[in-house]
Amino acid sequence: MSTDSMVTHVVAALAVVITAAQLLGAAARKLRQPAVIGQLLAGVALGPSLLGLVPGGVHDALFPARIAPVLTALAQVALVLFLFAVGHELDLGRFRHRRAVTVVALSGFAVPMLTGAGLVLLLPGAFRSVNAGHPVDTAFTLYMAVALSITAVPVLAGIITDQGLAGSRPAVIALAAAGVIDVLSWPVLALCLAGGGSLTTWFTRVALLAAYILVMVLAVRPVLVWWTNRPVSPPTDPVPVATALALASAWATSALGLHVIFGALLAGALMPRRRDGVPDSRLPGPLRETGGLLLPVFFTVSGMSVELSALRARDLVLLLVLCAAAVVGKVASGALAARTGARLPWRESLLVGVLLNTRGLTELIVLNAGLQAHLIGPRLYALLVLMALFTTALAGPLTGPLRRPATPPPRARADPAATPAPEPVDAGERR
Repeated sequence: MSTDSMVTHVVAALAVVITAAQLLGAAARKLRQPAVIGQLLAGVALGPSLLGLVPGGVHDALFPARIAPVLTALAQVALVLFLFAVGHELDLGRFRHRRAVTVVALSGFAVPMLTGAGLVLLLPGAFRSVNAGHPVDTAFTLYMAVALSITAVPVLAGIITDQGLAGSRPAVIALAAAGVIDVLSWPVLALCLAGGGSLTTWFTRVALLAAYILVMVLAVRPVLVWWTNRPVSPPTDPVPVATALALASAWATSALGLHVIFGALLAGALMPRRRDGVPDSRLPGPLRETGGLLLPVFFTVSGMSVELSALRARDLVLLLVLCAAAVVGKVASGALAARTGARLPWRESLLVGVLLNTRGLTELIVLNAGLQAHLIGPRLYALLVLMALFTTALAGPLTGPLRRPATPPPRARADPAATPAPEPVDAGERR
């Protein structure tokens, strides 16, 4: 295939992918579901599971094998820019209800981790069968633990806004706890991805990653602080430097045998903020928009990797087990922690657990990283993507009944001392 032919195929494929993703994403929103569900289904429809079944070689004509690396590269660049903005905006210290957030986050992280690892230890034969050709070892067990512990902050924020929960106590606690859970999950995922090869290789990768983080903190960040605070008129646009930093950091972690996501998040977290601790308003917006423009390509490429035809009847039993474990582990741990640690009413506690069960974008990032690192194979990848779709789609229908207030009791003599005043909500929580 010549260069001109390659460019023609890539442009045509992007047009089809973005159109399908936008149409199905809009359809998902009409059904009060996150757009990521429709965009992922667009990828499944454009992949070998559906479009590949159409006679005449339509799938191969639209998506020849040689353009797959180009689409994947574009998807990864979009992911890097988007996650840099996420890392730059994440500031857990600005949230209220810190004690409640800590208890809910630790429970919502540890219990699903133990559930995921326990499934592998209880059903090793089932995982060896569905993950044939890939070892079911310590790294795999730890990876499955991470896969069941993830909560997607961007998708969760969208659900909170769509359901009219912004600023409410359960939403604030769930959103902050989800951020803590992700912060705890990324290092564990890094250990999983560094586990390929011998023990010496693992230690070498971990040591190099630690050295890279030290260089970023002790050398790169001071230079960035000086650069952002130097007196220049007019002020320099920080977006090009931030973009270069995000891509360079992503390349560094990828070269260390990990994934580009770690470098992007680290660069975003280390990018200096304003003196009042607020992210530079010139940064997150443009990077989110640039990354978000091609982010549907990531969802669609993820969906195109799902081969439903490769699944077997017995795999569906494991899918049911995975879905049940994922839902129970997240909802139960989040609800019990909110009830006991934060003293929330049961309705609000269950709402926290249901919100934490949202996986979406972050889960897809984890699954793609595992697939590229050969920790999981196509069959298990398909099952885990279906699990992510199910748990994310479940959030909306379950959130609706829980956010409605309970039926008021019959009128009784008012007792002002027995009715606590509602807790004020500041403007920062309405976001």
